[in-house]
Amino acid sequence: MLPDKVPDTPVEVLVDLLVKAKDIAAACGSVPEDLKSHLQKALDIASGLDDYLEKMTTQESQPLAELYNKTVSHDWDRVYQEGKTMFRLPKECITGHVEGQTLKMLIHMSQAKRVLEIGMFTGYGALSMAEGLPEDGCIVACELEPYLKEFAQPVFDKSPHGKKINVKTGSAMETLKELAAAGEQFDMVFIDADKNNYINYYKFIMDNNLLRLRGVICIDNSLFKGRVYLKDTTDSNGLALREFNQFVSDDPRVEQVIVPLRDGISLIRRVSVTSESSLAQFEITDDEVFRGVKGRSILDRMRLDGKVAYVTGGGQGIGRAFAHALGEAGAKVAVVDLDPAKAEAVAKELYLKGIHAVSITADISKSDDVQKMVDAIVSKWGAIHVACNNAGVNKNSASEDTSLEEWDQTFNVNLRGTFMCCQAAGRVMLKQGYGKIINTASMASLIVPHPQKQLSYNTSKAGVVKLTQTLGTEWIDRGVRVNCISPGIVDTPLIHSEDLRPLVQRWLSDIPAGRLAQVTDLQAAVVYLASDASDYMTGHNLVIEGGQSLW
Repeated sequence: MLPDKVPDTPVEVLVDLLVKAKDIAAACGSVPEDLKSHLQKALDIASGLDDYLEKMTTQESQPLAELYNKTVSHDWDRVYQEGKTMFRLPKECITGHVEGQTLKMLIHMSQAKRVLEIGMFTGYGALSMAEGLPEDGCIVACELEPYLKEFAQPVFDKSPHGKKINVKTGSAMETLKELAAAGEQFDMVFIDADKNNYINYYKFIMDNNLLRLRGVICIDNSLFKGRVYLKDTTDSNGLALREFNQFVSDDPRVEQVIVPLRDGISLIRRVSVTSESSLAQFEITDDEVFRGVKGRSILDRMRLDGKVAYVTGGGQGIGRAFAHALGEAGAKVAVVDLDPAKAEAVAKELYLKGIHAVSITADISKSDDVQKMVDAIVSKWGAIHVACNNAGVNKNSASEDTSLEEWDQTFNVNLRGTFMCCQAAGRVMLKQGYGKIINTASMASLIVPHPQKQLSYNTSKAGVVKLTQTLGTEWIDRGVRVNCISPGIVDTPLIHSEDLRPLVQRWLSDIPAGRLAQVTDLQAAVVYLASDASDYMTGHNLVIEGGQSLW
């Protein structure tokens, strides 16, 4: 803390008091040396904390550093005297480096997409949070002073994340009313404004459902120099925050923890189910629809945490997308491919995202390779919960020219290989009493795609659907569900080859969606079929083709 700086947090107040106590002790000859030593140690601990946190916290971005320096060097007294601001704004109001990175971390942890900020000041907190948001994320920042929007906007414009910030000037309560009338909701709300209105902002947000289910409210300055808990407090802001903290603590709609970071940050989480008295008051039907199956919301039921999955043909295209989707949902993933380099590359991609993954080389047209694949996964992770049988080949030829070699090669991978994978994985799953098998079929199982000629492919994929239906009915009462996904024409590098490029326009004219499928269009389907949310589905062919089979 700088010598001329007014103590602004509980720790800074402690440091100030310890310095004064140390000076008094040093000036008094009768103070025992042990007491002086203890005072010095206490001062070292208190005075070193903020500097250490600053040093260990991830460094701020260049735009944030620029905004901080611009704020602390600005002549706010002159701006007020010139009538450009309604209030005299102290530069100490700025959200600091550690707090800014904390807010950014909370955005990441809560996976927030929409944020409401009440009290922007010069925008350091808003830009910190914007850096943590996804590309389509948004912050609505309420600020009473129009001058502050003009002050912050040039720096926002320099940042690639500044476009996520929408500053609304004027009364925050009026903005809240407009947002409520429009039915807006937010994943996170950060309040750092006039302390006496904290409770009013909070009540309005909660009473009007501006906070999403399981959303988070962050409150700045909730310890207010320690005055919220000191018995002799007469400070109006301290008393207002004391009342606010107690109100939130008593609110059955939320859970709260106050973190002693700087001047205190309250983290308030909206809980999914309200109190028993509220349930009775509103005659709520208290069942699994209301509380969730086993207390889990629908999105939680689609998590794959603790599950073991494999994806054949996982080294590229659809299989690579499936591997990433299953891993992102929480599963450990074995990436299986005929090409070891491709399998290893995808496994490394998953590892870089924090996903447990291994690569396995296997030719699924060979029964020994299939069994070795299953044995390797069980040996490493003890189970197989999700079997994604995706590997396939497609060879084009006119029916009168289709050779037995082409037919056999296609069926050996697409149908025989899929059967062997289903059987080998199914034996493991039947012993477990649980499993999800997901086969990749094709839109070609429903229609005859044209103008390309692919008799062996079409017939093999129709066989995959019938295989899926048969296994799905045989095994569901033993805990194993078997389903398949039938993609339409997927936009891959092969589609843009010299042979196929002339066909693209013809295909597009047959697709109501007006475009080819992307591999990412298929990812949610594989996660759904792999999750507990699809437990009542078996033998189903989930078609994802942009409507092409309907024309």
